[in-house]
Formats: sequence, C-alpha cells, structure tokens
Amino acid sequence: MIAAMKNPSRLRVLVTVAAGFAGSHLTEKLLADRDVEVWGTYHHAKPAPDAAPGLHSVECDVRDGAVVRALLADLRPNWIFHMAGQSDVGGSWAMAWQTIEANVRGQLNIFEAMVQASLDAKVLVVGSNNEYGMVGPDDLPIDEDTPLRPDTPYGVSKVAQDLLGLQFYLSHRLHAVRVRSFNYIGPRQSSKFVTAAFARQIAEIEAGLRDPVIHVGNLSAERDFTDVRDMVRAYRLALERGLDGEVYNVGSGRSVPIQRLLDILLGQARRAIAVRPDPARMRPSDVPRSVADVSRFRQATGWEPRIPLEQTLHDILEYWRAYVTPVRAADSRLPVTR
Repeated sequence: MIAAMKNPSRLRVLVTVAAGFAGSHLTEKLLADRDVEVWGTYHHAKPAPDAAPGLHSVECDVRDGAVVRALLADLRPNWIFHMAGQSDVGGSWAMAWQTIEANVRGQLNIFEAMVQASLDAKVLVVGSNNEYGMVGPDDLPIDEDTPLRPDTPYGVSKVAQDLLGLQFYLSHRLHAVRVRSFNYIGPRQSSKFVTAAFARQIAEIEAGLRDPVIHVGNLSAERDFTDVRDMVRAYRLALERGLDGEVYNVGSGRSVPIQRLLDILLGQARRAIAVRPDPARMRPSDVPRSVADVSRFRQATGWEPRIPLEQTLHDILEYWRAYVTPVRAADSRLPVTR
C-alpha cells in the first residue's frame, strides 16, 4: 500500500505523531511545499481527513521496534522528524518511567531501524532546554557547551535521546541533527502547559463556565519563549542546513517572566479576573531564569523568530475561546468549576 502511494520525484518526509502540538504545525508547514510528500504516524486516534489535507497517515507505535522497522524499510523517507514522545515536564514526576520509556525507546527504535534498513536519511532529534536543568546565573545565556544537569525525569529522557543521536552519528554515521528546543508555545498546545492553562481558564471564565478567578503557579520564573510556528520553521532549516552530529539550541534568545505572559493575556480578556496562587501548580524544582544562546543555530541556518509574543498569546487565547464555546453551546447547564 505504501509503495503504491510513494512519489519518487518528491522529497519524502516522515513526521512521527503528526497530529500532535508541534507535529501538526510542522506537517502544515511541510505540506505547503508541493515538492514534499508528507507521511505522518498516529497511534491512538487517526487524524481527521480534513485536519491536514495531503497528509498520508500510517498507524505506528514508535515504542514497538518491529513496527518501526517495517515502516522505515517500506517507506524509506528522505527526512525523519521524530516528534513522538511524552512532553509533559511537570507530569513526568508522576510518570517517570513512562516518560523515559516513551522518549528513549521510541528514539532508539528509529535509529536501529535506520541502521537495519541502511537508510540514508536525515533525522531530527528533538531535545529540550530541560536537558540543561539546574542552571545558575553564571550559566546564562545557555550555550551548547553548558553542562547537562537535568533536574526532572523528562529532562533525563531528553538527554538520553540527545546522546543517542550523537552515538549513532559517531558509531553508524547516521545523518542525525540534534536540536535543544527552548520553551515553545502556540495554538493547540495542551492546557497542561502554562500559557495554554492561563488562556483556557480565561476563555472558560468569559464563557461563564467558572468563577472569574485564574489559578497560577510560580509567576516569577523567566523562560525563553518561541512561537511553535517559528519553531517548526527552525526544524526544517535544521535538516536543510544543519551539520550531521551537531547540536543546536533553538529559542528566541530572550527571557520573559511568566507574570508578563499572564499580564498580556489578562489585558486581552473580556472580563475582570482575579489571580490566585495554587500550590498544586508548583513544581518540585524550578529554575529561576532560562535563556538561550542561539548564535550557533543562527549562523548555520539564518533563522530568526518572526512572530511577536503578543500575537502568539492572542492566537492561543482565540484558540481556547473557539474550543470552549461549542462546549457551552452544547450544554448551558454546565456548572461553574472551582
């Protein structure tokens, strides 16, 4: 079936979990190029046909080595963007083994399948700023030579993925390019993440689904935020222009307090909203400030973020307004949540 659908004249790209947050934005970016043929994996639920017109969907649990080997041997993509995995940093404390298993096993299965199939493809290893973990003021801005001191189970899993990319480049000469992505945000992100959590609460307040109080965690932490649509543009450039075996930080190069994000969103809200600290939203460890040195990536690719923070936050809030409105319309008797 796959062989019959392949077009040998086009660049064949595989995106694992193409319907995920970053995966869906990346897929849209790739599909805009007529010279690219895009295949996307799914595991639990197949994407709707109109979610990404032109996408070829194929079922694959990347934790299953036999399935991954069969897929890569049959499809033989030119590029692989490995986007699958467990991405909830805070949630990784409660499901440490599941996080490590999902992220490390999936990455290893892809590499081993590439070796077995003698696949001459470029593969993007998506790491994280959480690999750097417990950084201090003397480490800022964080460059690629900053020591890796992960302080979350998620961070440990991303270090393992990162170093697997280096190992398979050194031992098998796989065309692996590694990126350490700093915080990226945008429409479609789960409300487990800070900006989406703020925006969803605001949208539910506006829709009358909860009291006009927003519950928050640590607002003093500063993070390096990039719009997901800028980030996936960077991912493509990483495979186009990045060096095999190299690692690149990708971020905005500036830090923003969480309080600033909340202030912008509250300024866009249609109702007056109070703010209340919630101890349940605090993490066991939290670095006060994180900001990337992205000079290596910019020199290699020429990439710069384009979308202003205010626009990103506006789009996130509009996404959640559209999400909660049908819920409200479906049942006007829904109780106010607290």
